Amino acid sequence: MALRFSKMHGAGNDFVVLDCRNRAALPERDTIRRMGDRHFGIGFDQLLSIEAPQSPGALASYRIVNQDGSFADQCGNGARCVAHWLVQSGATSATQFKLDSPAGLITVQRKAELYAIDMGHPRFAPNAIPLLANDEARLYPFMFEAQLLHFSAVSMGNPHALFVVPAVDAMPVAALGTALQASGLFPSGVNVGFAEIIDASHIRLRVFERGVGETLACGSGACAAAACLMRQGLVARELAVQLPGGTLMIGWPDDTASITMTGPAQAVFDGVWIDD
Repeated sequence: MALRFSKMHGAGNDFVVLDCRNRAALPERDTIRRMGDRHFGIGFDQLLSIEAPQSPGALASYRIVNQDGSFADQCGNGARCVAHWLVQSGATSATQFKLDSPAGLITVQRKAELYAIDMGHPRFAPNAIPLLANDEARLYPFMFEAQLLHFSAVSMGNPHALFVVPAVDAMPVAALGTALQASGLFPSGVNVGFAEIIDASHIRLRVFERGVGETLACGSGACAAAACLMRQGLVARELAVQLPGGTLMIGWPDDTASITMTGPAQAVFDGVWIDD
């Protein structure tokens, strides 16, 4: 089996993009895992399958598959890469268009070399995340290695938790991220963010993603961090989120508005995967 693919990244969050508009199905899960292996395959954080639109007025739809073969509901960096792939392939020359994501219809605006994505409304209710908690709170307790910590939680189409920390470089991201993911508090799993507030308009962020591990960037994680911090009044409503792979700009005018994420999308190379 030969699969044509494009390798892309958004702020270092890297993807294999498959044009599945004329395919009957995605590759088998085992094939996806082998493709995602960074030593014996192509290597990626997620695989993106571009498919026929599902909604009137949408240009295309896409699905998101993690490196371990599980599905994700939202990926902001992936959305920008899908948009850039469609523009580069000649599917559209419009500066604004809509895409069907697994989390719902999203709007894309093309701004020179950047793409702005309407990421929708953050949802803080525990049953919407989902999070096993009786009542909605700004902070939830969590014991880690006999230390009481607190995290915020929100859904950006997928579940996120956020710890505010003094210095992201000093955090045991993998250990704490794995512990929270294994805690049973999040029935659908959780992406775990660690935010260091530099000033009111600038944070540093690391994200330990479900099904992947730590990535160089996480678009929905950047939106989740911004939403939690803005809601608590800790940062401004326009925020630069500095991730290991690059910086994303997040805007949330007020609690009733949608969150907008603006950042780059880069094509790296095209290739053919030969499955023996």
